[in-house]
Formats: sequence, C-alpha cells, structure tokens
Amino acid sequence: MKKSEESMANYLDVLNEEQRAAVVHEGSPLLILAGAGSGKTRVITTKIAYLIKEQNVEPWSILAVTFTKKAANEMKERAVALEEKAADAQIRTFHSFGSWFLRRYAEAAGLSPSFTVYDDDDMATLLKKAVPSLSQKEVRAASRQIALAKDYCLGPEDDLSFMGSEFDINSIYSEYQKRLLATGNADFGDLIMLPVLVMQKNPEIADYIHNRFKVIMVDEYQDSNIAQYKLLQMLSGIDSGKDCYVCVVGDDDQSIYHFRGAEVENILTFPEKFPGTQIIRLERNYRSTAKILEAAELVVNKNEKRLGKHLVADKGNGAKPVLTFLPDASSEAVFCADLIQKSLSSGQGSYSDWALLYRTNAQSLAFEKEFIHRKIPYVIVGSLKFYEREEIKDALSYLALFANPKDEISFRRIINKPARGLGEKTQDKILEQAALLSDDGSLSYRNLIETAKEASSSLSKKAKEGAENFVKLYETLAAYLDKSAPLSKFIERMIQDSGLDEYHRAGDEIEGTGRVQNLQELVNSAVVYEGSMEGLLSFLDAINLDRTLDLQNESSAEDSVTLITLHNTKGLEYNKVIITGLEEGVFPRQDKVGAELEEERRLFYVGITRARNELYVTSTGKRLMYGSWQFMRPSPFLKESSSAFTILGNKPFGFEQKKNTAPLNFGRSADAEFWHKSGKGNPVPQSNAQAGYGASVYELAEKWKKGMKIYHDDYGYGIITSASANGAEYVIEVTFEGGGKKKFLPAYQAKSLEIIKD
Repeated sequence: MKKSEESMANYLDVLNEEQRAAVVHEGSPLLILAGAGSGKTRVITTKIAYLIKEQNVEPWSILAVTFTKKAANEMKERAVALEEKAADAQIRTFHSFGSWFLRRYAEAAGLSPSFTVYDDDDMATLLKKAVPSLSQKEVRAASRQIALAKDYCLGPEDDLSFMGSEFDINSIYSEYQKRLLATGNADFGDLIMLPVLVMQKNPEIADYIHNRFKVIMVDEYQDSNIAQYKLLQMLSGIDSGKDCYVCVVGDDDQSIYHFRGAEVENILTFPEKFPGTQIIRLERNYRSTAKILEAAELVVNKNEKRLGKHLVADKGNGAKPVLTFLPDASSEAVFCADLIQKSLSSGQGSYSDWALLYRTNAQSLAFEKEFIHRKIPYVIVGSLKFYEREEIKDALSYLALFANPKDEISFRRIINKPARGLGEKTQDKILEQAALLSDDGSLSYRNLIETAKEASSSLSKKAKEGAENFVKLYETLAAYLDKSAPLSKFIERMIQDSGLDEYHRAGDEIEGTGRVQNLQELVNSAVVYEGSMEGLLSFLDAINLDRTLDLQNESSAEDSVTLITLHNTKGLEYNKVIITGLEEGVFPRQDKVGAELEEERRLFYVGITRARNELYVTSTGKRLMYGSWQFMRPSPFLKESSSAFTILGNKPFGFEQKKNTAPLNFGRSADAEFWHKSGKGNPVPQSNAQAGYGASVYELAEKWKKGMKIYHDDYGYGIITSASANGAEYVIEVTFEGGGKKKFLPAYQAKSLEIIKD
C-alpha cells in the first residue's frame, strides 16, 4: 500500500455522523448547512477525495469554488493530502475561475486574449475619462453603482432604477463599458458576469463546459451575489436538464456582506431553485464552549429569515460570557486594557490570545491610545493593503502594459512617472491618435506604444524627447522578457531601468526606504514564475485576483493583541474575544430595520462565535459622536441575549437587574483592584465592599477639591473652580491659564490630571 493510501485508510472514520453523511451523499443537489466551527473545510476536502477515490469521478471534471485565495489554497492542499489526484481538480476562487474561463473564450467575451483586470481605482480613472463631466465624488458613486449592477448581472441596457441613483446611471454605465471594451480589459465584475453572458449567447461553449464539469461545489455560498448564483446556474445546466452534481456549503447565519452584493436569499432559496435538494446540517461545534454558543444562539434565533440549526459544543460548558456596562468610551478602553494585562500578569496565556472587535474602524482610536500608554503590543488587522500602495500599483501598471499595450489606465499611470514632460494633455493627444471608431460606433485602441512612437514627431521638443525615451525603455525591457530566466529578474530590471526605485526612494527618506523594500517584495513574489508572456499573465492574474493582503499575513509575528472590525473576523478564531460598542446607533448601526437589522444581528453572531474559551461584551452609557457627547442606549441585541451573560457594572434604565450582577470599578490598574483570580484562573467580580462603582464620591471629593491647582497633559496648568456630585458621578470644572474651562470626571480621567501641591 502506498503512503498516500495508508493515510487515506481511515479518512472517513474521523468524521462525525453528519459530516460523513455529507461526504458520501450523491445524486440530488446537496446543501450542507455548516454552523460556525463545525469543520466544513474538512467535509469539503474529504468529499473531493471521496468523489475521486470511491466514486471514480475524474478529478478534472470537479470544479470547487470559494471566495478567497487563502481558502482555495487550503482546500486544495487538504484535498491533495487525502488524494493525490485531487491536484487535477479545479479548486479556485470565483474570480479566478472567471479569469480562467475568459482566457479561453476572450474573443466571445469581446476581450483581448492578454487582458488585465482593473481594480476599483482603475475603474474610477477610466470612468472619469469616459464621462469627463463627472466630479470626483460622482465618479466614486457611479463606480460603486456600476460594480453593483454587475454583481446583479445587469448591463447598461437593464432597469437600474432600484439603485435610486442621483444621475442617469444607465448612460454613464454605457459610456464606461464602451471605454472598457476599447481597452480590451475587464474589471472584477466582468469576471463573473461575462462568463454568464458568453454561455447564454454561445450554446456550444455552454455545452462544452457542461460536459467538462460533472461536479460543482461552492464554499461559503451565503456570501454569493446574484451574478455568482447565475454563474452556478449556467455552469450546472440545471435549467436545461444537464447531468451535473451540485453541492453548496454555507451558513445563512453568517451572511454579513450584503454591502458587497452578497444575497442571503441565495442560500435560503437554494432548495427551491435546485429541486430535490437534500439539506444536511453540521451542528457539532469544535471551536467554542457551550456557554458561548448559548449567547450566540439567543441572538440569531431572533432572525426570521433563516433555515435554522442548533449548535452543540464538543468541548464542554466553559465560563459564562461577561457583559459589562461602562460609563464612556474611555472607560471601555481602560476596562479592556485592564482585562488583558491582569490575565497576563496572572500567567494566563499571551497577548495573541486576545482579539478586540468593533463595528467600525473609527472605534479603534480609544483602544490604540490606551494600549500605547500601557505598552500593550497590538496589531490592527485589515488596515493595510499591499497591492493598493502607490509604488506597487506603479510597478504593476508597467507590467500590465507589457501584457496589453492597449491598456489606457496603465499607460496613463506610468508614461509620466517618473516625469518625462508627458502631461495629461499630451497623453490625450496620443490616445486620440490611437482611437479607432468602427462602423457600429464602438471605440477601440491601437497599440499605444506604437502610437506614442508615431506621435512623437508632432509633440513639443520636451514631450517628444520624453515619448521617445519611454518607447525606447519599453522596447528595451520587452527584449528582456525571456522564459529562460525567472520573471523576478525582468521585474527587478524594469523597476531599476524605469527609475521607479529612485523615484520612490527620493520621495521621503523614511517612507521612501519602505517603498523600495515593498518593490523588492514584489520582485521576490515573482521568483516562481517564468519570464515569458505566459508567466507574466499568470503573475498578474494571481495578484489581480487577490489584491489585499491575507488577514493572517498582516498580523505581526510578535505577541500582540488583535484589533479588528467584526466584518474582518470572518473565518478567524481567538482564545479570548472582547466585542465592544454594543449600543444603538453603533451596533446595530442607526436606523437598521428588517433585513438590514437581521444582518447586523448575524454580524454579532459571527463575532461571538470567534471566541474559543472566553467572551466579553461591553456597552457604554455615553460616547463622543459628531463632535459632542451623546447618551447611548444599550444595543437591542443585549436584551435578546442577556440571560447568557454574567452582567457587571451599573445597568442602564430599563435593563432588568439579574442576580449575578456586580458593580464594577473602571479605574486604571494602579487604582483599587476590581478583579481577582479564582483557583481555576477565571476572572470573577470581587465583593461590593472591594469593588464599588468607580472610586466613591466621598473619596473623590476628598482628593479633588475646589481651589486645587492641577496640570493637564493637553491644556497645561489650571485651578479647580467648582466641584460637585451629580448622581453617581463626581464632576470638577477647571479654569486653565489660557482662559479655557473644561469639566472632568476624576473617576475615569485622573490619568491626564496631576495635582500640583506646591
């Protein structure tokens, strides 16, 4: 028996009953409803291996698609580990499959065979050229609407009134599409929509694809949009009675990307759209404790539009999640920092065990300030995008122009970078000379490099010299595109000869050094590609289809707390999770009702189910919003799930008191302790005598008295001109030397105030 066969011997034995049923299922369409942490990737990869090994399905006839390059790579690696022949299966992202399809049927799609893919910035630039009358703000809005139309598989001739656009989006879309076709390139929306249109208009191509792929599997189906549903419909041939096995895997409770075009209805209505569908629910959770799952279920059960399932924890009960009410965002940051530091000081794990989640990026500021002050190492995930950096886009534009010399966007970006005296007006002249107008009125371009060479004689002396130098650079570099050497050598030479390295190094001594290092990293990433046109296209495809850095790769290698938005946590998990900002208007966002409110609730569910062992949730009484303090109401999600939490702090009016409630001190670590550790190391509240609501008003009044001189980090020296108790709060007003007056709550803001005794 071969080694690979030995490893396969018991590959079904590791599955639970539901997982096994999903793997061996055959015949009718299958919907695998996979709850959070239920081992769906194991099921998908095992099913691919099973189809090849046990059902004698040819691997090349299997198509499995997902949404991220990371997920596709992991799926392929794990399938190949179970069955070597799985290496020949098509396991791709949706957009990668679209690119694969369009490379083969470029002519039918109206594309150049060597097309490149325009990202959002390229799309906006092209739209501005197509409709110059649009302002930059309108360009951004129209770009988003065109992208959304393509997500719905709609063209400029279709009814787009549902968007409620403030301008004639159909005509703008039409002008953009004409300009895009003239370049021979595609945008991201085209990678899904064009294969659908090609198969609709070309039955012979559709028949070939139906005969090629006998098994189609879709991962994370709840994140699919209308165009992706239509693509699945066309690929499967379900409407024409083709013999194709369709299996989709997803979780309707984790559909959180409607703002990107995802339609939860795709998974909810799958049994209707694919008659005879069998649903298998994966409900055993291998990630979180039972107490955490109880909170998650209480939240999501309030949604009406769901197929329904009940998660069962494999790892036991665990500690009850903690819900803490805090007076303001500053106290929230202090609480989170204290929680993390006290956990580590007691010897429990590391900083990287912790993840702090929030609804919007703006919420991170208070935590960053507090963590910097405490010297708590942290990393913000999702904030940097490698392929959107200026220097990287410059280099990629050079490469794109070698792939397609009709590429207007890439041509405009780099012909005058570094400066060659070829400004926008000169560029317009070259583009006008390159333009070809057919009898039907459609626009296309000739080779822009050849046109620049021809046009140089009619340009000013400076522009002529710049154009000639650019053409010479292009032709010289093109000669170095040699498949006998790795593509990295070509890119390295291109960066040097074009002057991009010096251009970005000169920009700023510190930032410039980093930019050159980024360019070097781009060179490093091309080592595995051969220096041919085929290698170049493969390299550009790999980049264009995965523009953003993988979330895991953005994280620092050092031991750090993760700060991350709830949307970015999808697919991740952490030992200890804090979800912050559970207030109306923050989470859920303002005026969310109906389907939008249900998606916000699913987002909370996703956040909860990221936690393996410990979960903390915070809500504040007031928050600085739009330049002023606003009193906040607790999120409605908290009332829906409060029975699953241990509740700490003074609950707001209307929030029912529970027996497990304890007051909480929100001071800094140097103040009175508000946690102690039980024998098992779990944090529990101290007694009321030990932990009052902040320091008592009496103690504060003794320390912060009228007439005292103080120093503030930001405002300088001042004197306390009034001091009084306002309910449970003790408020002081300080008049500063500069004449300004400020009010402070010493219980929470003492860190920025210093009493001057002399």
